[in-house]
Amino acid sequence: QVQLVESGGGLVQAGGSLRLSCAASGRTFSSYAMGWFRQAPGKEREFVAALTWSGYNTYYADSVKGRFTISRDNAKNTVYLQMNSLKPEDTAAYYCAADPREARLQVGEADYWGQGTQVTVSS
Repeated sequence: QVQLVESGGGLVQAGGSLRLSCAASGRTFSSYAMGWFRQAPGKEREFVAALTWSGYNTYYADSVKGRFTISRDNAKNTVYLQMNSLKPEDTAAYYCAADPREARLQVGEADYWGQGTQVTVSS
């Protein structure tokens, strides 16, 4: 069992930065691939980024490539999403997720999900 708690969301102006954190409980955190997803009002949830259990391999949606960076600290049971050059279209609730296989994360599937943190980017 893995419990995930996101933090770090907020209101930021376009062009600004935020860093989201996702703290995980459970002794097996380091064995899970982790991912970030987002869902804007009236839209379906979409994949943002994912990384393997080691952190060596990362994957990004085209819409965030070059602006967002996913990373993890297995000693702290935490995964991060550094978001730079934010745009109004990045406004959404952001969720982290955990799954043994990163391939599932890339298609929007995961064994565990957090409750989400809101990111609002003003123009």
